[in-house]
Amino acid sequence: MSIVKKIKHPYVSIDPKIAGGQPVIRNTRIKVLDIAIRYELMGMSADSIIDEYPHLRLEQVHDALSYYYEHKDMFDRKFRQDQSFLTQLKKQYPSKLKAKLNEDLC
Repeated sequence: MSIVKKIKHPYVSIDPKIAGGQPVIRNTRIKVLDIAIRYELMGMSADSIIDEYPHLRLEQVHDALSYYYEHKDMFDRKFRQDQSFLTQLKKQYPSKLKAKLNEDLC
């Protein structure tokens, strides 16, 4: 029988008043999911993320990534929901710029 020990994340906080209650890096409005997307999907290193957010420290980024991996299923589900919502919005409200550009090309 294995006992799963809950890891403390001193650099991650959840406040319903900040980012809609999504986990953020403490004392910032930078969402853990934003850090994870840069790392996982965009292939950025932790150092590159620090270059993009110079007010963060490396330990904050690593703690955010650790939190992400601990709760990966929840974050992945949220990401898919957000992408689905954006797809619906794009269908409902097509780009006026894209339509105008297509008109100009014809």
